[in-house]
Amino acid sequence: MITPSSAAEPDPVRRLRVLAAALGAAMYAEDHIDAPFADVWSMASDLSGELPQLVPTIREFRVRSGVAGRSTAWARGPLGHRARFDVLLQPGWCLMQSARVVGAMAAVPEGRGTRFAVLGTLRGRASAPLRLMVGRSIGPSRGLRMIERARRRTAARRFS
Repeated sequence: MITPSSAAEPDPVRRLRVLAAALGAAMYAEDHIDAPFADVWSMASDLSGELPQLVPTIREFRVRSGVAGRSTAWARGPLGHRARFDVLLQPGWCLMQSARVVGAMAAVPEGRGTRFAVLGTLRGRASAPLRLMVGRSIGPSRGLRMIERARRRTAARRFS
């Protein structure tokens, strides 16, 4: 199980870069969003409301509250498949882990906006060839599309 950081570790986006490299993540991307950190993170941390808007393979994400930023969630896909996730949610950091998938988001203030990063990958040695293939072909573009959706969702929430 991946664990949270201590105060001596790098900021959340840098931590997510390291995690992506360590996992050989199939999808990792980061970009600047021209919106304040509070607005971006308010959108990103609304997992039940916004995660299905950000990730096309998630139709529903139900979070059951826990303690100290830890909770359990159930994801349902468009074809009805379900998965249980352990979730760690802290300011600027969201790590979601199921038996087969790791997903994460991170954000830090950057200038007048926010640096936002996303990660998605399959777990386990058996998935390594698929992670490598996806990571080289569609992983970066998929991550940037997720960030673009985050950008639009943040703007929609700011101006509604």
